Amino acid sequence: MKGAVLALADGTAFDGTSFGATGEATGEVVFNTSMTGYQEILTDPSYVGQMVCMTYPEQGNYGVNGADQESARPHATGFIVRHWADEPSSWRAERGLDAYLKAHGIVGISGIDTRRLTRHLRTAGAQMGVVASGVSAKALVERARALPGMEGQDLAAVISTRTRYVWNERGADAYSDIERSPLPEPRFHVVAYDWGLKRAMLRLLAEMGCKVTVVPGATPADETLALEPDGVFLTNGPGDPAAVKGGREAVAGLLGRVPVFGICLGHQILALAVGATTYKLKFGHRGANQPVKDLATGKVDITCQNHGFAVDERSLGKRARVTHQNLNDGTVEGIEILDAPALGVQYHPESSPGPHDARQLFGRFARMMEQRR
Repeated sequence: MKGAVLALADGTAFDGTSFGATGEATGEVVFNTSMTGYQEILTDPSYVGQMVCMTYPEQGNYGVNGADQESARPHATGFIVRHWADEPSSWRAERGLDAYLKAHGIVGISGIDTRRLTRHLRTAGAQMGVVASGVSAKALVERARALPGMEGQDLAAVISTRTRYVWNERGADAYSDIERSPLPEPRFHVVAYDWGLKRAMLRLLAEMGCKVTVVPGATPADETLALEPDGVFLTNGPGDPAAVKGGREAVAGLLGRVPVFGICLGHQILALAVGATTYKLKFGHRGANQPVKDLATGKVDITCQNHGFAVDERSLGKRARVTHQNLNDGTVEGIEILDAPALGVQYHPESSPGPHDARQLFGRFARMMEQRR
């Protein structure tokens, strides 16, 4: 196997071994603490522009398959692991992780001390990096320093659908008897703004009786309202929420006209629409073990998260209130708009992969739509 180097913009370098596609990978280096779900993570569009370090040392054990895709292809720019399985062991596996990365042109590096890297990112913060073979660490550090950071980048515009379409698929697990049952007749029509959506979100909406029309992220409010939706869903996505062109304006035009539910980037844009601000976290929240407290009930959910920005609680003003709080660092995990039927959460209640604690939020969205009829 060929040697490879991961170099960070602060001058830190890690020696490892190349796997996956050959070439060079660049992006913001972040870490994810999930023990499973590497395929869902790789195909989550929120990772556009980022190289992902998995803290769990063994990756690729169960291979990859078509059912676990969160989008049509991987979006992470690089994959950083301690060890990967050359021969996966699962009856669902269609091919191995290495072959999958090669097929999609994703550069990987293995054999590095991922614990050391994670601790470094927690101390120094997430930062730009480069992975390559046959190049000196010094030269790669200089390349990393020349890369633009995530702040100010409208990456949602890069990944959003270009055309409107209707989603009519159900759950990801094609092998389950439950997943083979027919979808219920639609009770609601939901318009989903695509800023980098995960398929699991649309599947859950379809399974609870929603006809889902997906629209480009730059769709103005009047075009959305012309579709006569019962509710509007604001999806996740990559990059800086404050840089998403037209996002806050569109959502501001929808508030009070139709129920709104936002997740992750959608939650942040909902906050921006009522005059709040967002800021970049030091190293973000990425993993399937983030504790979130519902401030109304005191209940704590273990949640799946993937974000590098957060809503500034001090900026919310009188139009919104905080509903959920991260118990690790106290950051805002949920808001409710006080003068309109709208809510947003920073975490992923569709949790694919991850815990199912927070899926009841989709039911709350359905009740909001029912009450507005």
